[in-house]
Amino acid sequence: QYFIKVIADRWLGSETILPVSFRHLILPKKYPPHTELLDLQPLPVAALKNPSFEALYKFTYFNAIQTQVFNTIYNTDQNVLVCAPTGSGKTICAEFALLREFNRPEPGRCVYIAPMESIAQERYRDWSEKFCSGLLKRVHLLTGEWTTDQKLLNTGHIIISTPEIWDTVSRRWKQRKAVQTVRLFVIDELHLIGSEGGPTLEVVVSRIRYITQQLKSTRTDPNDATPITRIIGLSTSIANAKDIGEWIGATPHSLFNFLPNVRPVPLEIQIQGVDSPHFKACILSMEKPLLYSVSHHAEDKPVIVFVPSRKLARSIARDIITHANSEETPKRYLHCTQQDLAPVLKHVDSKALKESLGFGVGFLHEALTDKEQDVVKKLFESGAIQILVVTHTMCWKIHSQAFLVIIMGTQFYEGKEHRYVDYPISDMLQMIGRAGRPVVDDSAMCVIFGHSRKKEFYKKFIYEPLPIESHFDHFLHDHLNAEIVTKTIENKQDAVDYITWSFYYRRLSQNPNYYNMQGVSHRHVSDHLSELVEKTLSDLEQSKCIAVVDEMDVTALNLGMIASYYYIKYTTIELFNFSLSEKTKMRGLIEILSNASEFESLSIRHKEDRLLQKLAAHLPVKINRPDYTKPATKVNILLQSYFSRRVLPADLIEDQKVVLRTSPSLLQAMVDVISSNGWLTPALSAMELSQMIVQAMWDNDSYLKQLPHFTQELIESINKEAPQVDSILDILELDGEKREKLLNMDKSQLAEVAKAANRYPNIDLRFEFNGKETIKTGSAMKVTVQLDRELDEDERLGPVYAPFYPGEKGEGWWLVIGNPKTNQLLAIKRITFTKSQMSVALEFEAPTAGNHQCLLYFMSDSYLGCDQEWPIEFNVE
Repeated sequence: QYFIKVIADRWLGSETILPVSFRHLILPKKYPPHTELLDLQPLPVAALKNPSFEALYKFTYFNAIQTQVFNTIYNTDQNVLVCAPTGSGKTICAEFALLREFNRPEPGRCVYIAPMESIAQERYRDWSEKFCSGLLKRVHLLTGEWTTDQKLLNTGHIIISTPEIWDTVSRRWKQRKAVQTVRLFVIDELHLIGSEGGPTLEVVVSRIRYITQQLKSTRTDPNDATPITRIIGLSTSIANAKDIGEWIGATPHSLFNFLPNVRPVPLEIQIQGVDSPHFKACILSMEKPLLYSVSHHAEDKPVIVFVPSRKLARSIARDIITHANSEETPKRYLHCTQQDLAPVLKHVDSKALKESLGFGVGFLHEALTDKEQDVVKKLFESGAIQILVVTHTMCWKIHSQAFLVIIMGTQFYEGKEHRYVDYPISDMLQMIGRAGRPVVDDSAMCVIFGHSRKKEFYKKFIYEPLPIESHFDHFLHDHLNAEIVTKTIENKQDAVDYITWSFYYRRLSQNPNYYNMQGVSHRHVSDHLSELVEKTLSDLEQSKCIAVVDEMDVTALNLGMIASYYYIKYTTIELFNFSLSEKTKMRGLIEILSNASEFESLSIRHKEDRLLQKLAAHLPVKINRPDYTKPATKVNILLQSYFSRRVLPADLIEDQKVVLRTSPSLLQAMVDVISSNGWLTPALSAMELSQMIVQAMWDNDSYLKQLPHFTQELIESINKEAPQVDSILDILELDGEKREKLLNMDKSQLAEVAKAANRYPNIDLRFEFNGKETIKTGSAMKVTVQLDRELDEDERLGPVYAPFYPGEKGEGWWLVIGNPKTNQLLAIKRITFTKSQMSVALEFEAPTAGNHQCLLYFMSDSYLGCDQEWPIEFNVE
């Protein structure tokens, strides 16, 4: 028997002991043996038997793993799972499947799903170059905006997506032909099902299997055996590969689970223990061994050093340079001339990075700009610099290989829990996978510095494969809600059946104690699932997302539909429903938005609460009862700082980008919740907040701030000299000479202003109203709105001009009819311009008897100052 003893670090005598009994422990079954790497003759690229395919590869032979899986992937239509260590060439295995599809007389659509945005972007760059120029295939990366993605899906040969975006796209698969006609799915990094974003990846794969089964059952020819959808799974070596393989439909012959030591380049791993319990002391004691490893093992070969924090990345790079100076070889890590380096360094703003690169040592962290990161990566890949120091969070964003990889410490500060926690094993394996350059190196090396007591733990997981478990049961609410909305689930039995498609269901009986189950019989599993479904549906019912009818059938309610449509959490929609009221003003909207569940994962870094407190002192809108250790307070500060265009530290800028990208969909949901209640004023305020988020302005700022180079001083001088000029259209209407004199800018600046001003929407609105002589209460009323937009013949409506917003944003509009006196919203419609002329009908029921002086509002979601109001008056009898 084991005992867990908990002792307080601040109080005497405050301790407790908990005995842990293993009497009813049910251990998982023994894992099946691994796939042996066969001693095969390396397969030549000519085996593709297609000259245009062969021309894609610069080498002449595939490696041992690719050779072994080639026949199954390239010459059959079986679903395949390939598990091999990072850096062993699994991407080329996926390419075999793509090339097989392209070889058909009528190639189908292929979808590649990467669990992280950085992997998706890297694959997009790589495959765009390879398949666009080589095979004239269109490669598209999905954006998350359905209007854009719909075009990309219909026109692309290879579609690249993250699980979250594909989840939103495939939820309505019954209505979307493009989703039904996908012939090949490649799912990368499948082992991440056990990590934080795993449940969404699990849902996506389960849905692919479900759709395939549904489409098979509708076939007219019973003898037709051609696969509807093929799945290729790629993963690192895992212990329970058999479960994953069976789940994605792979047979024992198409399941390849190689051992972690099966690598194209043999890898030597050293684990060095450090005994200091204190984090900073621990890092300090690693510095000398680190410098020794760099100078003695690497010689002139590339080195990647992974460190726990951004501050350490800079200081370790500086220490390596100082050490090289002490040995009187200051430029030993620089393998190019200063003349070659100088033009590249012009793109680097960071003084510390510029100096460091001059000595052949680069560092990478999230706070560097995209341009700076690209420069460092390219310099390292080309061999111009020899050493790269990288923060652990960037391990998925770099794709370079090195001879030597050093992992300096295996813990990082977790802001959510306010303590140091271990790196996830999947991150450790990714870092180790950066060691070894195929074709170039005969061997590679990885040195891991960590706590001595963790040595055995890391040995086990690095040399033995990782078992993967599901966390689907903890994230079931939102996925069940989405399936209820699409009517895939119409009763409780459907919900249980839905779960049986998941990996979670397969693992229940394999490792019952992990999932709080006391037995493995059919009855145990059935009871467990029924209880899980009951609890989940009960939570959804309490939050008013669904209704349970006759204790069995389920139907979606308005809030559930909004949550599913905008892909937001049910807890957020519940918060919106209970917090919003007809009296909510801008301050309240910012506070409610900041408390959305989507921001809960935003961590508070070490000592960041003090910085937030300083920033909060200068906010225009004071926060009610701020708690600087909570994400909601941080989000509020980041939003207000953004509206005021305040310069923030690099870390906070990264967090701010996350908040800004998430906010538009949350605000659209907020508008829908408010309009469902028929409140006008808060709906208009939420629309204005959406404009503020895109343009980085307060609603009372001058509209001219949306143009480039328009500083506060320039706007004040315009107000003095030409007080009639207060909008962007006014600037456009000025004659050239007067404009130049007023703005006092050079030609390039004026060109930028003109480009931005011409993107500003200029829309003519006309409407017809069937305001008959006699209107009865409750009768149908209709307003037809005609919209004409000024567009040149060949001009396409591009993304919004928003230099402060992180990423591209599509333009959207709301048409609203409401009565400002009674704060009543009568009708609302969201529209996007697909052509220069549009006709939109707004229908609503006639309100109570009396004279109604209403307004027709035309509101943008992205630009300030272009909203329109038109009076509509009618009498109801």
